[in-house]
Amino acid sequence: MIEIIVNKASFEYDIHSLVKAFFSKEDVLVRVQEQFLEATKIRIAILFSDNKVQIKIWEEEKLCQEDSIEIDFEQRKETKNHLKRLLYQILFHYTGRELPWGTLTGIRPAKIAMQLLEEGKSNVEIAAYMKDTYLVSKEKVALSVMIANRERHILKDIDYQDGYSLYIGIPFCPSTCLYCSFTSYPLAKWEKRMDEYLEALFLELQYLSEHFHQKRLNTIYIGGGTPTTLSPKRMDKLLTKIEKSLDLGHLSEFTVEAGRPDSITREKLQVLLDHGIDRISINPQTMKEETLRIIGRHHTVEQTKETYRLAREMGFSHINMDLIVGLPGEGYQDVEHTMQEITKLAPESVTIHSLAIKRAARLNLFKEQYEEMGLENNMQIMDMTAKYCAEMGLFPYYMYRQKNMAGNFENVGYAKEGKAGIYNILMMEEKQTIVACGAGSVSKRVYPDGRIERCENVKDLASFMERIDEMIERKRKLLTDF
Repeated sequence: MIEIIVNKASFEYDIHSLVKAFFSKEDVLVRVQEQFLEATKIRIAILFSDNKVQIKIWEEEKLCQEDSIEIDFEQRKETKNHLKRLLYQILFHYTGRELPWGTLTGIRPAKIAMQLLEEGKSNVEIAAYMKDTYLVSKEKVALSVMIANRERHILKDIDYQDGYSLYIGIPFCPSTCLYCSFTSYPLAKWEKRMDEYLEALFLELQYLSEHFHQKRLNTIYIGGGTPTTLSPKRMDKLLTKIEKSLDLGHLSEFTVEAGRPDSITREKLQVLLDHGIDRISINPQTMKEETLRIIGRHHTVEQTKETYRLAREMGFSHINMDLIVGLPGEGYQDVEHTMQEITKLAPESVTIHSLAIKRAARLNLFKEQYEEMGLENNMQIMDMTAKYCAEMGLFPYYMYRQKNMAGNFENVGYAKEGKAGIYNILMMEEKQTIVACGAGSVSKRVYPDGRIERCENVKDLASFMERIDEMIERKRKLLTDF
């Protein structure tokens, strides 16, 4: 464990996040107090005075690094940036390690570049700002600027003021994957209550029908869990309700995250096609059989290929595939094998995820066991995945980060021209109001001045169904004058 003490309650979260990025395998504890309490190997003190911040690092009682900087505490944003740069430099000298994203620990690095573009800054000016302010590597600066420009082009016709997007959560899965912390429930246990869940969803959709008829619905995303745990009959019922409740005349995109190959059948795919939906995700995560067993995916590599071929045969023209880099026991050659297999399938879009060790996931609860197998990600692997995507004619179009990501990298969506996932961009860049229905979903209102307010549906499935009137009332309060 690494113990950090600060003598003033300020920026504890930022301090924790940056130190954790350097020491991903260590527990990091930040306390507001004067003295260390734990007999830890590494200790860090961050001391604020009237016009200065001083940082010290000890290892085994020996002072290893020390530095300070004068700061004008009246400017909180600048104070935070100065503090993080100082902490970064000290940690860099102590560890000998650089972070590809520098001091940035937030999940939306491309949002910074997007905002500067909208202020009229040039690509060169944006690059200099990100490098100087956040110490971002030239490779990640280039990626951020490239994606921000592409996002801006893709969103140019989207109505931010009178438009909105809709997320519908189906929180059921055949099994829970090792790395997953999403709100999901085992199909076997909850199958008998799925109709009850849909009825609760329908009440939320009825609210939208009654109060959003003057707004333009731009995108719909049905996610999970695994939406294709719904039977063909239930999927048809849901899609029919959407069509009857909402005006789809302004819809630019309708996505169903089919997800796991072991949940997809011809009958379910036919229902989607019958309702005019041809953008789906078939997510293998890896094309290595052994890894699928380790992470709890109850399907084979061959099932992934068969499901993909079936979707193509039936006429789906936009298939996305999600992959995860940094899974237990996988190195460069394993990831390259996966990319080679994906290249043969030639999907219209691919999302490359860097494994994130989520607090509530089994991977975190038993992380020592899996760390022994190796959780490997590096720049060479990320560059290789980008190379294969480029060879498939796929270009990066959106990006986000998560806490505790393997290698401190990022998740990147790649797509062919005209096949980018618009909802993904809107979610990450926070440009448009998103109304979310279903257990554990979060609605997000974006005001004209950029201010954002949220309301959450409860995660517990039984509570969601019992308290559906309350969930609707939360939306009503958030969206009354929208």
